[in-house]
Amino acid sequence: MTNDIVSAYLSTWNAVDPHTPIGAVVAGVHEQFPGFEFTLVGEPDAHHDQVRFQWGLGPAGTEPPVIGFDVVTVDADRRIATVAGFLDRVPA
Repeated sequence: MTNDIVSAYLSTWNAVDPHTPIGAVVAGVHEQFPGFEFTLVGEPDAHHDQVRFQWGLGPAGTEPPVIGFDVVTVDADRRIATVAGFLDRVPA
C-alpha cells in the first residue's frame, strides 16, 4: 500500500492536468522549474493511515537541488485526504 500511494502522489506532481484540484499548483511548479521532475528519495514509511517520505525535485538523472518531506494521510478508500509538506533543501 505505501509504495502505491507514494507512486500515485509523485506521478500527480509529474503530470500537468489543469482539470484536477491540484492542477494549478502542479502547473506552477512546472512553469517555475521547466524540465524538472519529482523523484522518491529513500524509502517511504507508513503507520496506519499516514505515510511519510522524502522527495527530490530536479532534472532527470541528476542529484536533485530541491529536497522536500511530505506526510500524507489517506482516507478509508486509500485516497489522499491531507498533505503536510516541508522543504528541507532549496538552493539559494
